[in-house]
Amino acid sequence: MEMENGVKKEEEDDEHALECEEDEEDEVSSMTMERVAAAKKFIENHYKSEKKLLHERKQRRSVLEEKLASSHAPEEEQMDLLKDLERKETEYIRLKRHKICADDFDLLTIIGRGAFGEVTLCREKKSGNIYAMKKLKKSEMLRRGQVEHVRAERNLLAEVASDCIVKLDIKPDNLLLDQNGHMKLSDFGLCKPLDYVTLSSINENEFLDDENLNDTMVVRNGRRWESPQEQLQHWQMNRRKLAFSTVGTPDYIAPEVLLKRGYGVECDWWSLGAIMYEMLVGYPPFYADDPLTTCRKIVYWKNHLTFPEEARLTPEAKNLICRLLCDAEHRLGTRGADEIKAHPWFKDVAWDKLYEVDAAFKPQVNGELDTQNFMKFDEARYDS
Repeated sequence: MEMENGVKKEEEDDEHALECEEDEEDEVSSMTMERVAAAKKFIENHYKSEKKLLHERKQRRSVLEEKLASSHAPEEEQMDLLKDLERKETEYIRLKRHKICADDFDLLTIIGRGAFGEVTLCREKKSGNIYAMKKLKKSEMLRRGQVEHVRAERNLLAEVASDCIVKLDIKPDNLLLDQNGHMKLSDFGLCKPLDYVTLSSINENEFLDDENLNDTMVVRNGRRWESPQEQLQHWQMNRRKLAFSTVGTPDYIAPEVLLKRGYGVECDWWSLGAIMYEMLVGYPPFYADDPLTTCRKIVYWKNHLTFPEEARLTPEAKNLICRLLCDAEHRLGTRGADEIKAHPWFKDVAWDKLYEVDAAFKPQVNGELDTQNFMKFDEARYDS
């Protein structure tokens, strides 16, 4: 009997050992499969990138050859230009192989800061060229659950080259003037994101009653602004606070974006209308003390879009703003920018000669390192 029990126990131990080995094999197999999948993805992306670069290189040479063929330039000059292109292509490939890091730059002055990032004017040590460097704080990205969002945005913007892709957050902070007073569009990306966690109660079926929002002249503590001038002063003071906050401002966001509906390039025309209103009136059309109230005003825009008499806007200006700040399907610009340019408010604008016209305001710039026209920030820097 004891021998039988001993044999049975050995068999059970052997079976248990086999099960453990099978489990270990399954676990190793799963881990191996993940590594294989990652390696496969890396190799595919590498060769996809190489193929794309080769195609772009051939395309650039083809474009140059077509232009040279129609230019009737001397053959010697054409050969020199083609050799110059090859030299630049070789230099470009060499630069692509070099992994750029923050140590390749001298950090000069902070020109922008937000919830988990900052933008710094910097000089590349090797070339001496001046750039703006965006630096994101990884710990804050992880805490806010923004890692995948940042990666997806980076990958998307690296891949697409279409005018139909909305690359910019259209708001005054992203409108820059060069030394000649001409406007440039820029975007520092996710440096000052709107805190959508705070605004998570905003959706099509869960809005609070709009009755308490009907009077745009009432501030949070119940006291009325005595005049639009006081409202303007309050906005200017509060806007500077928002620039340093982690919440951001939804003042220029289209209602269809807040309602999480499908949207396209037409949402930028809403932003244009909000910016135009601010430039002519002095503050955004749906300004409120807190972002949540601003969002509700934007969604109920029909109740809150008003024009103060003191602003003395022309009928044409009001009409253009109203045709930009409206439902997406009726918004001016949905059939292209030309219908906006054809609006009566722009009747005296020579669109094809804009860069020949002297700008109304030219910022004073004393060199490429001059940042006097940017907001001043504490020079304490974020850690990566």
